[in-house]
This record gives sequence, C-alpha cells and structure tokens, in this order.
Amino acid sequence: MTIVLATDDSGGPEIFASVQGEGPSAGMPVAFVRLSRCNLACVWCDTAYTWHFEGDNRPHRSDQTYERKANQITLGPEDVAARIAALGQNRLVITGGEPLMQAGRLAEMLEHLPDVQVEIETNGTIDPPARLDVRVDQYNVSPKLAHSGNPAELALKPEMLDRWATDQRAFFKFVIAQPGDVAEVQALARAHAIRAGRVYLMPEGTDSETLREREKWLVPLCLQNGYRMSDRLHIHLFGDTRGT
Repeated sequence: MTIVLATDDSGGPEIFASVQGEGPSAGMPVAFVRLSRCNLACVWCDTAYTWHFEGDNRPHRSDQTYERKANQITLGPEDVAARIAALGQNRLVITGGEPLMQAGRLAEMLEHLPDVQVEIETNGTIDPPARLDVRVDQYNVSPKLAHSGNPAELALKPEMLDRWATDQRAFFKFVIAQPGDVAEVQALARAHAIRAGRVYLMPEGTDSETLREREKWLVPLCLQNGYRMSDRLHIHLFGDTRGT
C-alpha cells in the first residue's frame, strides 16, 4: 500500500517544514505533507497540480492541465513518516488535494509518528475512519461555497457538515471571493449550528495585493458576525509556490 503525493519543483515528494499560513494554527512551525488527487474541482484552486491532470475536463480558471507522471509520486507510509520525522517538527499538517481520499494509508503512516500533533486540511466531504480519526488533533474543514464551481450536492453534504459541527477538533475555514459569499456562510452556520468562534473567513487570492484589498472589506464582515479572519501568510512570505 502506497501514498500518492504531490511533487515539489524538483520532482520529489512535497514534504517540507515551514510555518502554517492559514487558519487557527497560523504562524506555528510545522511539517507539511501534500497529497495528490481531489474529489472536488474548485475553479480558483491554487494547487491544481494535485488533480487537474491531462484529460480532466473539470473547469479551472487557468485552463492549465498537468502531466500526472510529473506531478505525482508514490511512497510507502513508513517512508513518508521517516521523511516527516527527519524535519524535526512536533506538528504535522496533512494537506492536498483531499487527504481523506487516502485515509487508510494515512492512518498507517501516523502509526509511525506517535508523538506528532496532527492537523488535516479537508474539504469536509469524507468521513475519516476510526483508525485515522483517533490520531488527529485538529481538522481544518474548508467547505466549498457556490463560487468554487462545485455542485452543492457534492461539496456541501448536510450529514457531513453536521458531523464536523459536532467535532470540537474541527474549525471551519471558508474561502471568500466577494462580500456576498458571507451570506452563504451565515446560512450554513445557522443550518448546522456552527458556532461563530469556530468560523474563519479567508480571502481568495494568490498574491499579496489581492489578499490585502479583500481583507479591507472582510474585516467589517468578521466584526459583524463574530467570525475570525484568516490571512494567507505563506503567500506574503513566499508567493504562490510549491514547497512553502
């Protein structure tokens, strides 16, 4: 059994140490591992190289497709764990793509990392099996709103939103492209009893100028609703690049 990972610019697995750029752990030193493949297709996705391969007709605003062989690498769970351990960090962020598509393999990997705190970034559509769930300290759940281009029946599953709302390890991070998107967040929060203190609004954007402009109108909306705002620190520090 192997794990399918994204590649960095060298063609090796995208496993690296940095600071967390988003959400409740922003600024914390962490190890990252980025997995390949996703069950959704966001038109603004900034990691399209994890899923928008040649022959995939799902829309993306860049219209760029990627060669699968050059952008995927498979490694055994124990090998991935050893590479993560070598980074010397006590916190791990598993991101993608959609990591929970490989839940069983991740559970096996984490069995080799018993002392590491684990965050999983997920779109919230897949229920993690118990073998993995018991090894996770935090879920960063990012349900995809209408502007993502995903059909609601695929991206916003009521039973899964209820599941995450009742999990105190889960925080909700919504990508916001325009002020009207917040009304959709409000409706989801009401429907699924998501407390405001667990909701983060994050501007969509892959450059500092866009993020700063959107944050100007996003701050008042956070104040009105009691939501938190998430910046994207890695964009300001490193730009829209792999392995950062």
